[in-house]
Amino acid sequence: MKYKAFLFDLNGTMIDDMSYHIKAWYRILNELGAGISLERTKEECYGKNQELLERVLPGRFTKEEKDRISIEKEKQYQREFKPHLKLINGLDLLLLKSHNDGIKMAIGSAAIQYNIDFVVDGLQIRQYFDAIVSADDVANSKPDPETYYKCATRLAVNPEDCLVFEDAPKGVETAVNAGMDCVVITSMHKKEEFKKFRNVVTFIDDYDKFELPQEQVSY
Repeated sequence: MKYKAFLFDLNGTMIDDMSYHIKAWYRILNELGAGISLERTKEECYGKNQELLERVLPGRFTKEEKDRISIEKEKQYQREFKPHLKLINGLDLLLLKSHNDGIKMAIGSAAIQYNIDFVVDGLQIRQYFDAIVSADDVANSKPDPETYYKCATRLAVNPEDCLVFEDAPKGVETAVNAGMDCVVITSMHKKEEFKKFRNVVTFIDDYDKFELPQEQVSY
């Protein structure tokens, strides 16, 4: 196979939880006086939590206050999403097959380690991943390529030999910046939102019967 490693984003890509993140941020940001719409909140849900706070409410909080707000947001998210915690349909079989086929796998996420542990340990899938890169591990978050470069380095694989799985335009942009092809799962965004990207090899609704196409996706 062309690819030696699979790199997975987490939220919206492995688990269908982005609506829970958006709603938690929507409540907290408006409690802080942001006066932000749900749609604008969705647009801002990328990168590190502290960066999101600075974009929406610039200059309002110290680093310590941002860290505290970030943890409170994640606690709200985990409380509400925990009863629904499960892998997107078909991903369990893809992880098992890829592992058995010797494909290296990593998680590269803008989530903090606290949230990644919530998912991988809650679903008991840590054994499939040879590397995990969180927001805590990088200086520059997505769409900067540092997250996926670190995944490739830790797997000892060249960037061009990695296939990224993402759900959001900013994530696909990260793959572009890293020189990597990408599979897009349309859990939160429509196919039309990715038209400017030429590294997308296929779009999927879920992982059931997932197979890589023989040619690049056509628009």
